[in-house]
Amino acid sequence: MANVKYSEDVVPISDLKVNPGRVVSQLGKTHRPVLLTRRGRGVAVVQSLKDYEARSEEQSFLRAVVQGLVDLEEGRELDLAAVKKRLGLSD
Repeated sequence: MANVKYSEDVVPISDLKVNPGRVVSQLGKTHRPVLLTRRGRGVAVVQSLKDYEARSEEQSFLRAVVQGLVDLEEGRELDLAAVKKRLGLSD
């Protein structure tokens, strides 16, 4: 994910109400999330659907990698022959 540019990526929620197309267009061009504010405080983050899905997939992959490393450390592993047998793939 690209670094936040506070001069561009912090938008009052009233701006979103007035010109939502500009914010959506910005998301597509920059691939950075936009922080929506109300009375100077952050209230929501908006990002493009494509970027959201990519980040979600990346997080799922990283969680699976971490779980695999934990499984290895705790001795929960199978050799290739056992995996083939479990999947019904014989040599």
